[in-house]
Formats: sequence, structure tokens, C-alpha cells
Amino acid sequence: MRISVTEAKAQLTELVRLAEAGDEVILTRHGHATVRLVPVKEKTDSKSRRSLLEELRESARSKAAPGPNAARSQDFLYNDHGLPE
Repeated sequence: MRISVTEAKAQLTELVRLAEAGDEVILTRHGHATVRLVPVKEKTDSKSRRSLLEELRESARSKAAPGPNAARSQDFLYNDHGLPE
């Protein structure tokens, strides 16, 4: 859809809705295209979201390094009687 900037002023809300829905909205000045309205983010379907979440979970699992138990991580600071060494 092509529309002049002057006409777009009165229809901005509707033009934004159209752009969000995926329609191409081009604003013109003196008959020449000057601006295109596009959505910031594309909406993703639930299947794509689920796939992305699974990829992130798998990536996190593979990066998790085994380490000391957090509850016992500072035991080296104390002796057998629980006093600082």
C-alpha cells in the first residue's frame, strides 16, 4: 500500500495495524517513496517458539560444567572443627 505522508497522518493507527499484520505500507512524499512501515518483531508461531526453547535448553545442558556442590564450596576455608584455618 502506498499513501502520502499527509494522508497517513489521519490514518496512522490503521497503517500501523496493517504493517504489524505483514502488509507493506510505504509513505510517499511528492509521489516518491520515502518511508516503509515494518513491524519491529515478526510474530512467531508456537511451533517455532517451542523449537527455539528446546535448542536453548540443550545448549544450556551441554555447557553446564560439573563443579563443587555449592553447599560445600567453601569447606577448604575451615578445619575439621569448623574453625577458620
